[in-house]
Amino acid sequence: MKIVRTLILCSLVLALALPLCAQQQPAKKRLLAIGMSKGWEHDSVSDALATLYKLGKDTGIWDTYVRTDTELITKKKMDRNAKNLGYFDAVFFMTTGELPMDDEQKAALLSFVREDGKGFLGAHNATDTFYQWPEYGDMIGGYFDGHPWMTFKAPIKVDDPSFPIVKHLPPSFEMVDEIYQTKQFAPEKVRVLMSLDTSKVDMKRQGVKYTSVPITWVKNYGKGRVFYCGLGHPPEVWARPDIQKLWIEAVKWSMGLIPGDPTPNPSK
Repeated sequence: MKIVRTLILCSLVLALALPLCAQQQPAKKRLLAIGMSKGWEHDSVSDALATLYKLGKDTGIWDTYVRTDTELITKKKMDRNAKNLGYFDAVFFMTTGELPMDDEQKAALLSFVREDGKGFLGAHNATDTFYQWPEYGDMIGGYFDGHPWMTFKAPIKVDDPSFPIVKHLPPSFEMVDEIYQTKQFAPEKVRVLMSLDTSKVDMKRQGVKYTSVPITWVKNYGKGRVFYCGLGHPPEVWARPDIQKLWIEAVKWSMGLIPGDPTPNPSK
């Protein structure tokens, strides 16, 4: 009889403990990662998507749904077990050109960030996208406007070393990449995290148009959080531990999992 009572007691304890354990395990977030080229074809798109997929799995923080189309960017009810934006916590773009999205899809993406308070992340060529859709440029922070230095050993400075996304980086460093200039960039709307150290590059080179060259920034867009990093042209960049750490923190920040004040710092 004692054994029976003991077994019953153990079962009750286990039954009570399991819900508590489940409560302690936060549900995984969901990232929709899109790599689609309707302009210049970048070899590193596959590396970017694979890296974000792996980082989500390794950290256990999010699951990445990799797509090479824009079908899921909608708030319409989907069939065939397809998900719509309501299923995701953030969207990632590594894209070029005028992507095939209709008016409902465009409105849905803006609303996803601005009204729903979700995240949007762009890598490298995401600013080389949707030139004919001004609201997209306003959301992401600007458009590609040339890379006069091409791919070179770029001197980079960290403008906000206390921000969680970049605080693991040294104050300045060099890496081989293709650095974009950005047109329609509004310093009063973004917080610059990293920029090209223009004191160490040829600013008289043909094609140079600006005195400052921001590389990485964050901003609020309505209730949502937007992150952009211009690095990532060479595939090798995505294998760097320091850049992978940057993207882990960026995804977390965009999903509201960590703090980080995006108040603009226009003096940077």
